[in-house]
Amino acid sequence: MIKTDQMVCIMCPVGCRLEVFLDEDGHVSVSGHKCQRGVEYGRQEMIDPQRILTTSVLVENGEMELVSVKTNKPVPKKLLFQMMDLLKTIKVEAPVSMGDVLVKDILGTGADIVATRTVLRKQ
Repeated sequence: MIKTDQMVCIMCPVGCRLEVFLDEDGHVSVSGHKCQRGVEYGRQEMIDPQRILTTSVLVENGEMELVSVKTNKPVPKKLLFQMMDLLKTIKVEAPVSMGDVLVKDILGTGADIVATRTVLRKQ
């Protein structure tokens, strides 16, 4: 075995304790799962962990100073801090509507940064 990791599966409420093995050939095996989703989760976590990024972005001339945002699909976990650094530099102009794409294809991941609420313009 090259690598062994233990984790709790988050794909359903059961919370199976998984043991995930990566061998020299890159083959991943998972034990401790009660369903196939656990196998898929363990494999993904071992090879290329992914997360949905949720944060906020500054809004100019808005009723609120920030708008909550998220990625529209999971992105590589290893890029989260780079994404956060980039989003700290972004300012959007009010009004912002829920669902607006504020950043397209962030860091070449194919994921967009989408507003998760509406921020109206100051009156």
